[in-house]
Amino acid sequence: MGFAVIVLVVKAALLVQLSLLLLSTFTVSAPIWPQASPPHYHAVSPVVPPTHPPTHHHHHHPHPHPHPHPHPPTKPPTPTPPPVHPPPKAPVQPPTKPPVHPPPKPPVQPPTKPPTKPPTQPPTKPPTQPPTKPPTKPPTQPPTKPPTHPPSHPPAKPPKSSQVAVQGVVYCKSCKYAGVDTLLGAKPILSATVRLTCKDAKNELTVQFKTDKNGYFFLQAPITIYNFDLHNCSVSLVSSPLKACSKPSNLNGGLKGAPLKPEKPSTSKKLPYVLYSVGPFAFEPTCHKN
Repeated sequence: MGFAVIVLVVKAALLVQLSLLLLSTFTVSAPIWPQASPPHYHAVSPVVPPTHPPTHHHHHHPHPHPHPHPHPPTKPPTPTPPPVHPPPKAPVQPPTKPPVHPPPKPPVQPPTKPPTKPPTQPPTKPPTQPPTKPPTKPPTQPPTKPPTHPPSHPPAKPPKSSQVAVQGVVYCKSCKYAGVDTLLGAKPILSATVRLTCKDAKNELTVQFKTDKNGYFFLQAPITIYNFDLHNCSVSLVSSPLKACSKPSNLNGGLKGAPLKPEKPSTSKKLPYVLYSVGPFAFEPTCHKN
């Protein structure tokens, strides 16, 4: 609707301008016509006078001949005003509306996916530091088993008529594993002193004994040990004859005191005592670092 109204208004304006132009043309042309404008000969050849005008003979003739009538002069044509043509009417055309092009669509591109980062996980490689746990290979030089002369399977609960025996082994650690709870490279100590201690609220029992050349000790406790609960008895290191290996370590409770552990009863032999085991114990060496 809006575009049609604009077209009609433009057409009406053009018609009014054409009417005013025609009216002004006729008004200006009216006073020009009476003026003698020079003739314009359009496609009319001019009248050429005779090349030989009539001659008058001055001879005396008896009877003068009448002169021939010359051709009357031709009247120049009346100048005709040029035809007044109205200016050509411009064709009324609606204003050309510029073509309406839809806005160019941007190229459709697939959305760029963000780079998928791999999840950050802790490295699965094990640490390259050497393990702090020493190898579990037992020492080959010192004997780990006690001599065969003491019984190995006493009853768990000794009868009051039998004695209580305690066994164990004492070593000196290797400088290579000083400060580490292991017996790798350890050597047995001769004449190391250990102590059996039993306590209650009122009384205390203390018995000391030494190791043999294999570091082994075997002690038969006095009968008075039955005055104590064996759970309150323990064995600990006292001293070492070696100055270079005299610091007690707490391996298997050798420094603070190790509780008595009953051995399994033997079914093949009946022993006159009940055997308990502790340790093995070890002293720390004094090593010189190069």
